[in-house]
Amino acid sequence: MNLAAAANETLAHYSNVLVYSAMAVYTLAFLAHMAEWVFGSRSKVGRTAAALTAPAAAPAAPVVRAAQRGGTAVLERPAVVTRSAAGSRDVPDGPGAHGGTEKGDLYGRIAISLSVLAWALHVGGVVTRALSVQRAPWGNMYEFSTTFAGAAVTVYLVLLLLKKNVRWIGLPLVTTVLLTLGLAVSVLYTASDQLVPALHSYWLWIHVSCAILSGAVLYLGAVATALFLFRDRYEAKLADPDGPQPGAFATSVLERLPSAASLDKFAYRVNATVFPLWTFTIIAGAIWAEAAWGRYWGWDPKEVWTFITWVGYACYLHARATVGWKGRKAAWLGLIAFACYLFNYYGVNIFVTGLHSYAGV
Repeated sequence: MNLAAAANETLAHYSNVLVYSAMAVYTLAFLAHMAEWVFGSRSKVGRTAAALTAPAAAPAAPVVRAAQRGGTAVLERPAVVTRSAAGSRDVPDGPGAHGGTEKGDLYGRIAISLSVLAWALHVGGVVTRALSVQRAPWGNMYEFSTTFAGAAVTVYLVLLLLKKNVRWIGLPLVTTVLLTLGLAVSVLYTASDQLVPALHSYWLWIHVSCAILSGAVLYLGAVATALFLFRDRYEAKLADPDGPQPGAFATSVLERLPSAASLDKFAYRVNATVFPLWTFTIIAGAIWAEAAWGRYWGWDPKEVWTFITWVGYACYLHARATVGWKGRKAAWLGLIAFACYLFNYYGVNIFVTGLHSYAGV
């Protein structure tokens, strides 16, 4: 018995070491992402020179060479344009955080490599925490936070593996992961311990894992939505030459993002994709509540705010599908829904007492 306790304590120590190591590597990835944005920017002189020489320069459209009957055929592809709603702007996507420069792209690739290494350490920390407590590693806010952050990075890396144009999420994602882990280890940390009897159920694996994965995907949608609001205003200013024009810093950043239409479509797609999983999360929680407390629904604060979050996203999807809301109206509705998700986690768990207050923080 003493040997088992010592082994669990050792595993918990290794878990902490791995989480802190992951934070150190995430910090390096953050710096590399910053370098990508910095070295991918071009000065006002450089942008002016590029604009003046554009007609005489080689075509900027991507060129694909394919061998054909011993010769070489050159196929020119037009710039990628995401079609937006009727009456709105059709603008090509920006080149990305690297700004189309070799140096910026190099730092971007370094940032991704560091993110993968940090993710591996991060997942190792979550797994060793699970081994130390011999249960699912999300029995309190510390464990949920570390797992949530790891899930968000996992979704991001999977999208990169699928060749999706999401590298622009790297900087806000790594920044948020660092803040989440920093808060977890400094404020929310809870020593390894067993759960209360009500939580000893296989529904812990089902319900909470779905909640974590849903939140990770909803977070990516929220980032895209927030960036859409900035990019949309930027495009609106460019479309009005008589009005105030964007500043140099805003131009350097926003011109490299996907178009507002692309960001809006990405946010809608990820939110619509994960919404059924969030719905199942609520259903699984109700089934677990009946097994643990003898009722499916009791208007516990956590249950109430989970339902409010569901209603928020249901309104967002309904407005887009039936009312035809696109753009800024839908974006603000999506951000309000994600704010409900955040309050459901931090606000309800810390400031409100209920049946879900089973592990302090």
